[in-house]
Amino acid sequence: MEITSYSMNWHYPTSVRVGPGRIGELAKACKQLGMQAPLLVTDPGLAALPMVEAAIEQCRDAGLEAAVFSKVKGNPSSENVLDGIAALKAGNHDGVIAFGGGSAIDAAKAIALVAKQDIGLWDALKPSNVDVSKMLPVVAVPTTAGTGSEVGQASVISDEETHSKRILFHAKMVPAIVILDPELTLGLPAKMTAATGMDALAHNLEAFCVPLFHPMAEGIALEGMRLIKEYLPRATKQGNDLDARMQMMVASTMGCVAFQRGLGAIHALSHSLGAMYDAHHGTLNAIVMPYVLQINRSAIEQEMERAARYLGLPKQNFDGMLEWVLDLRQELDIPHTLADIGLDDAQAETLGAMSIKDPAARTNPIKLDAGQYQQLFLNALQGKL
Repeated sequence: MEITSYSMNWHYPTSVRVGPGRIGELAKACKQLGMQAPLLVTDPGLAALPMVEAAIEQCRDAGLEAAVFSKVKGNPSSENVLDGIAALKAGNHDGVIAFGGGSAIDAAKAIALVAKQDIGLWDALKPSNVDVSKMLPVVAVPTTAGTGSEVGQASVISDEETHSKRILFHAKMVPAIVILDPELTLGLPAKMTAATGMDALAHNLEAFCVPLFHPMAEGIALEGMRLIKEYLPRATKQGNDLDARMQMMVASTMGCVAFQRGLGAIHALSHSLGAMYDAHHGTLNAIVMPYVLQINRSAIEQEMERAARYLGLPKQNFDGMLEWVLDLRQELDIPHTLADIGLDDAQAETLGAMSIKDPAARTNPIKLDAGQYQQLFLNALQGKL
């Protein structure tokens, strides 16, 4: 695949504390960033679990005036972010703990970005509108291995008025400290482990195929895919396998680092589907993945051969990669079609029009038009490979 340009801006992640038990450093991390009253942002399911209670207790024992905000949906909305900002202001909080999966972390980063600004939420879509000095510090604590949002410079938030997903981006949005503790993922159900793991695969795989100059991201993406190949089935089938959980957390973080190179049609379509149907992002990525590989085939044959060789697949070509993806989905009980999760073709034309506007569409190896995105959706709906 021909590189389109050598002109790129490269950014790498932040301070990451890796290993079992590192959650015990949460309060110290908050203090290191100058927080006295952090707001822990999470989702309702996690808020009811002992790990959140323990995190809050740790902070309070260290003299921090910590509180919890948990009104975050699976696809975080503008309403969630605005409610979080209101909670932060009401409690006079001076920093944010982003605790949970990608949804909670995205919402938390958006809250920290906008809460102290003199602008509205969507005004922050233009980075130059943001006063960096008013951004709040963030400690990120992922509890799933999928999005890698803990090292991301963006938040994906659903606009409830337009039924679309919008991406808040700022180079300073990356949390200042990340805690990757695999013990926090041990209770994740197999279905969610599989879906979030396939999200990590989508990030690494799409980043590897983007036709932009970023050899470091290419290398990270390749190794991220290898870790997922080796450890995702183990983490899904043996939920208490701490080694597999640790490796998947790292693969997830690597995927987000890699996709600073760009993403593609997997995410362009899944973002539209998530906004329209409020379905799980990782599951959508997993379902549409092989259909996108097929539509991009003419532009990514060489990349798929390289990836297949690195992964040691029996067939070291495009077909080998496609077969591996299909076999992995089957092994993890991922549905084969969008119809399998209850979608129909009523919004096909709208989804095509939405997908071409998604920022991820810009770096797909082939520039697809609205009609091609519509056909891609129908292929994934009907199982046409």
